[in-house]
Order: sequence, then C-alpha cells, then structure tokens
Amino acid sequence: MVTESSALFRPVDPPDADIAREARARQSSLTKPAESLGRLEDLAVWVASCQGVSPPHRFARARAVVFAGDHGIARGGVSAYPPEVTAQMVANIAAGGAAINALATVSGATVRVVDIAVDADTDESVSSHKVRRSSGSIDREDALSQDEVIAALTAGRDIADEEVDGGADLLIAGDMGIGNTTPATVLIAAVTNTEPVAAVGRGTGIDDAGWIRKTAAIRDALRRARPVTRDPIALLRTVGGADLAAMTGFLVQAAVRRTPVLLDGVVVTAAALVANDLSVGASAWWLAGHRSTEPAHALALAHLRLDPLLDLSMRLGEGSGAMVALPILSGAVATLADMATFSDAGVSTRP
Repeated sequence: MVTESSALFRPVDPPDADIAREARARQSSLTKPAESLGRLEDLAVWVASCQGVSPPHRFARARAVVFAGDHGIARGGVSAYPPEVTAQMVANIAAGGAAINALATVSGATVRVVDIAVDADTDESVSSHKVRRSSGSIDREDALSQDEVIAALTAGRDIADEEVDGGADLLIAGDMGIGNTTPATVLIAAVTNTEPVAAVGRGTGIDDAGWIRKTAAIRDALRRARPVTRDPIALLRTVGGADLAAMTGFLVQAAVRRTPVLLDGVVVTAAALVANDLSVGASAWWLAGHRSTEPAHALALAHLRLDPLLDLSMRLGEGSGAMVALPILSGAVATLADMATFSDAGVSTRP
C-alpha cells in the first residue's frame, strides 16, 4: 500500500550494529580502565554506528538549521512576546547576532535559518522554502491545508538533502517562532495522551494569566486533535504548523540519509515524536541534546526513550541546548578516535 509518507520518504535503516560491536571492542582496548569514561563511551559507539566506521571520524561539518514560523494562536496572548518578533529574530540569526550563532562559534558549527511560515516578508536568502505566512489558529481552525502540510514535509526533506549533500555530517534542528510551544505542547499531549495542565509550561516566560490562556488554547486544540492522533500527517495539518511539519520532514530525511541529529528543546522534540510515528526507526538516528524546563519536553523525551545529555534549565530554542551539547559529543568521538590502545602505547593491562 502506497501512503503519502511512503511516497515522500524512503524507509529508514538502523545504524550499523556490526560497527557498533567493533567500536565497543575498541573501547575496551584503549588506555583507560574499562567503562571509565561512562556515557561518553556509549556516545562514541553510537556515532561510529551512524557513520558506519570504527573508529569514528571527527565531525567535519556540524550544521544547525533553525526552522522559523508564526502561529495564529500567538494572537491569543499565549506568549510573553508579540508575533512580529519572529521576523526580527530571523534577521538577527541570519546576521549572526543570536545565541545560537554565538554558541555555534564555540562549538565549531555553522547556522542556517529558514523561513517556513513567518508572517512577514523575509530576505530571499532564507525564504526559498516558504510554505505560507503564519499557520492557522489551532484552537479553532486547522493549522494547514492538506497541500500545505505535504509542501512543508517536502520542504523539510529537501532542506535535509541540501545539508547532507553539502557535506553536513551532524545536524541540529532548531526553532524560532513566537507561540510555537503551544502547538508543540498540543502535539506532545496528543501523542502521549496527557492532559493539558500536566503538559503546559511557561514558554517565553508568561505570567499566570498567560498560562491560563495558553492552557485553554491547548485544551481546545486537543479536542480537535483527538480524532487524528494516529495519523501523523493529519495531526500536523490539524494542530501543528508549517514549521513543525518541515522539522518533521527534516528529521525523517536525516535518518533516511544516515546522518545523526542532535535534538533541541520542546518544539523540535514535538516534531521528533511525529517524525518517529511517520517513519518507524527514525529515532535511532537522534540524540537528545538537553532537557528544557517545559513539562511537555520531558514527556516527549520519555516517550521516545531518549536520555538527554544536559539539563541546564534552558528554554530558549533556536537549537541552543543541542549546540551546548555538541562539544560533549565531539569529545566522545575524539576519545574513541584518538586515544592510544594499550598495545600501541606499551601500557600494561591487568595481570
């Protein structure tokens, strides 16, 4: 049976299990006590299995892609910032002035921002994949039409292809959009069957009145989501948004292209939940960079069985939490790739 998802994406193959065994065996031969590097050893083995080679290569072109989009629900007072900030921040990221740019410089990565559904005209350099201006207000209308959700998934797929074809060997997905934690929370609550009050967070820092408005909006959107929870594409169309759908396509295609991904916060992980339903096995290619302060993020990570590298009380988005985690992952790779073995170093092992 040919489905819309199978027409868009090829099947996902798992990381190389044989290479993982080789990498694990190499770990035991390095000049250190067995398992003394803790989780770093597991991370390095994962990278080797994704790359299909042991020892693994250091990342040559780590790349963050920030997906930008506005949401009609933001006009309902669910954010501490006005919707026009999205376009302003897209320009700021493109100019190199955002947190993600500063962190990428430290981490040895580069940043790209793409306008998927910003409610403004943006520079041609970021808008070639634009699907529409803003997504619908999900408490009372669909976020997208059927044609638009397919266009957004296709845009995400094509962006992943562009990056991998351009040499990216580690991808970070980031988000930028005022109000985007509201549809993200709806997606997570729908997939995990969680009540709104257990999932709603403070987003950009809303006060109690804003939290009440946000909870009501998520409650109303969840009522609309329930009939389509088992259909990932319909779920994105109904209560997602063009940016979330593009992130979903990006994450699936990265797995198809056998390229590891560091996930960021609640918005990206909401897209990951849907992506894993859309393409079973895709999550084997993802690593959670951090756990944010959003309650829904912890729910999504638990559902995906992903253990985040960091918990620094971050809630910015942009890919910032994942970018902070990148040096840890790079360090893990360096230990497996560059350390000497007992034999090479002439170091005695236990008698």
